[in-house]
Amino acid sequence: MIEYVLEHNPDDRIIAKASQILRSGGLLCFPTETNWVVVCDPFNKDSVDKLYRLRHIENTKHLTVLCCTFKMAQEIAYIDDGAFSLMKKVIPGSYTFIFEAQKKITKFLKASKVDHQVGIRFPPSNLARKIIDNFDGVLLSTHLSHEMVEGSDPDMPLYSALIEDSFGNMIDMIIDPGEFEFVGSTTIVDFSSGEPEVVREGVGNSAIFQ
Repeated sequence: MIEYVLEHNPDDRIIAKASQILRSGGLLCFPTETNWVVVCDPFNKDSVDKLYRLRHIENTKHLTVLCCTFKMAQEIAYIDDGAFSLMKKVIPGSYTFIFEAQKKITKFLKASKVDHQVGIRFPPSNLARKIIDNFDGVLLSTHLSHEMVEGSDPDMPLYSALIEDSFGNMIDMIIDPGEFEFVGSTTIVDFSSGEPEVVREGVGNSAIFQ
């Protein structure tokens, strides 16, 4: 099911419906500034299992958790004052941050249970932040690539109808804000050792962490 919205002012009824789907253990798809993502409630085992099946990957592989506030992030990650001071200068933005994981999340995510780490993002997309805020909790996310979507042209952006054709039996709702452009991959910064380490240069400016 595809629902069409405006990125700058998405329909509250559609956002509320999306939240209900997530609370019921369903999967939701929408674009961020970097790519299309599929998300679920990370504290619902059945929905987490569905998300891993969609990607055809083992549940020991890390997926990224989406947040919209530091309060949300601190419920699942140990974030010290130094990291907080740096991060607040660049978020929301195109960054993925790796931290030591709180027990709250390691109970549900096998990948975090193995290495005690969690990757978090604060997407700048208004649509993404509206969804997270309305759900009132963090969301486990995975991206969709052209290789995963049957019939897609690598030289053309993915669009909602193609995603529905490929995953309509697994994804409960796709939210489409119309025309948008992806900016590129996130910059990954690892704080798990205490000091920031840039492990991937992306579109987020990494100078502040070096």
